[in-house]
Amino acid sequence: MSLENFKITVEEAVPAMAVRKRTSVNQLPEEIGKAYQAIMTHMALLGETVVGMPYVAYFNLDMEDLDVEMGFPTTQKLPDNEEVTASEIPAGKWLTAMYKGPYEEMASTYEEMTKYMVDKGLEASGIAYEYYYNSPEEVPESELLTKIAFLLK
Repeated sequence: MSLENFKITVEEAVPAMAVRKRTSVNQLPEEIGKAYQAIMTHMALLGETVVGMPYVAYFNLDMEDLDVEMGFPTTQKLPDNEEVTASEIPAGKWLTAMYKGPYEEMASTYEEMTKYMVDKGLEASGIAYEYYYNSPEEVPESELLTKIAFLLK
């Protein structure tokens, strides 16, 4: 991954509908599928559509006890139900990079982004987002596109 791939942007807060859970990395794909289905069903009942890429926000990186929020950006704050809650992708300064390839090989991009932050004197807030531009059901793993985003302090 080249450093030209890294971008620093300042973004406004974006409303979202999400499911927040604690899970292990092994259970994560199943939990993501269930969460996205619950969100899409809830939004369809509200007559709403998503406005951006689905995401997973990581509030920690404990692979046995991940604290994650799985969601979709929306145009406005929407009502909750028992499983799906209104959330917000925070406003702030972000470091982002596009990654292409299998999810299992994404760690090196995280390492390069962390090194870039250290080299540039940037400090991560502890929250990382992954936005999924396609899925393994649509394209070969080598063609998966994921935007990785670190919220900076």
